[in-house]
Amino acid sequence: MNNHRILPFYMTYPMPLFYQEEDSVQRDLEYLQQMYPAEAKHYQRKVASILDKIDYEGSMIYDEYPDKMRLYQLAEDILNQIKREDMDGSEEENPEKWTRAGDMVQILLFYEVYKRRHTNHRGILKF
Repeated sequence: MNNHRILPFYMTYPMPLFYQEEDSVQRDLEYLQQMYPAEAKHYQRKVASILDKIDYEGSMIYDEYPDKMRLYQLAEDILNQIKREDMDGSEEENPEKWTRAGDMVQILLFYEVYKRRHTNHRGILKF
């Protein structure tokens, strides 16, 4: 008896389907980020631009266990830059606003670091 099973062509090379699935994950993430509130989008762009400068092989964001204090300091530095850009002298200091903004910057920073740690060089997320 000949029990050889013939596989359809699409089942012999399953990898293209794998990349299509990851591409849809990337599109979903980008779509959901477009729905951020305006303030969060502003902070997200600032976080991404600063991480672009420290995104290199061997960077501390790619350490197995990134230093918690260094990440907090980086979030504080980003918040201070946002404050300098947003405060043109006409606004008075609102500590509650900046506390919430600091929390949002930390969350966006940690998410962006996570995304960069799980994205390979071709731009595909690795899960």
